[in-house]
Amino acid sequence: MTATDSQTDTATPAEPEAPAELPAGDPARAVPDALPLLPEDPPRVGDFWLRGRLGANAAGYLYIAADETGRGAVVAMMTEGSSDDAAARDRFITAVDELPDGVVLAHNDEDDEELALWAALGPVRVDDGSSAAGDEQLIAERRGEDVLSAVLMDRVPPIGRVRGPDFRHYWENRRRPGLFRLWPLPWPSALKPASWLAVALSLLTMAVLMAVAILVAWLMFRHSPVVEPDPLIPPPDRTFTVTVTPTTPPPNSNGTESPTTPGGTPSETVTVPPPGSPGTGSPATPEPGDRF
Repeated sequence: MTATDSQTDTATPAEPEAPAELPAGDPARAVPDALPLLPEDPPRVGDFWLRGRLGANAAGYLYIAADETGRGAVVAMMTEGSSDDAAARDRFITAVDELPDGVVLAHNDEDDEELALWAALGPVRVDDGSSAAGDEQLIAERRGEDVLSAVLMDRVPPIGRVRGPDFRHYWENRRRPGLFRLWPLPWPSALKPASWLAVALSLLTMAVLMAVAILVAWLMFRHSPVVEPDPLIPPPDRTFTVTVTPTTPPPNSNGTESPTTPGGTPSETVTVPPPGSPGTGSPATPEPGDRF
């Protein structure tokens, strides 16, 4: 399987040809490089972190993956459309159950109908450049192709003569990766040493900027005079004026008009000497009603 979509062959499949033997001294066949993951791809399924795409078709995707211990695997995961089809899910489970013992390293629960089914196939050793590591990855990839081909049914030979339009699944256009669930969250265990260094540098930069800001504020305001608020009680050498505005105008017995405010309401201005001044006879701290 390649990164391009597989085509359905409606004709009777021919007998596979025997692979040609490599001449002596030729290097082993190189394992194709995986394509980068897309934003829609899950970063992890189960305990396996996905590293790249190995192939895709309408039934699902093949990923190269590895767990926390470095054990490699090839993950086969259904698409959004195929995972919503109960018959396609049954074909996926049947194909995984028919694999040899010890090949399926992990898989999710088939009872959870909301998530796409996936299975980790292997084991795949770390790519050390040897032919054995490449062969293990190729074998796991071929087994993943068989699982997805069973879901797509593109290798089922036709019965009788081929007539009419080609068979096509109703979900083949929904080729996004199926739904997945991440728990616990991938951060920060997915960070590489370079990422940890970037996080440490960013935190150190923030601390330095905060220290510089505090130092600048201290240098700007260290010589500022202390500003004291004005006293609430006026000093003894001052007098203050209180304007009394009654709700009803007072009676005018001598016939003269009393001063009025701009609104037409009579007002009275009283000058009150400071508390405790000589000649007033008032105590040092008068009662609130004595001022009026």
